[in-house]
Amino acid sequence: MQWQLRMYRVKDGELDTFVREWRDHIAPLRRSLGFDVVGPWLTDDGQFVWLVAHEELEAAEAAYYASPERAALDPDPARNLTDIRTWLMEEL
Repeated sequence: MQWQLRMYRVKDGELDTFVREWRDHIAPLRRSLGFDVVGPWLTDDGQFVWLVAHEELEAAEAAYYASPERAALDPDPARNLTDIRTWLMEEL
């Protein structure tokens, strides 16, 4: 299993909107495409953090971003973000 830690900096005043769209659209879509979705959490400095996992993470990520369902997210939830950081992690 491969895991990806995802940390986002959300634009001021847009956290509630982003969290709602993440819960209503992003997390369910990821799960429907076979991802294990863990989180979300909010750090003490206001970053939105979550984990996503898949047996073949790189291929699954490409399929997620190429999917018609992801393309149909309008407006794109990423519009609420100022910074996206990701780390690939492998289970020991």
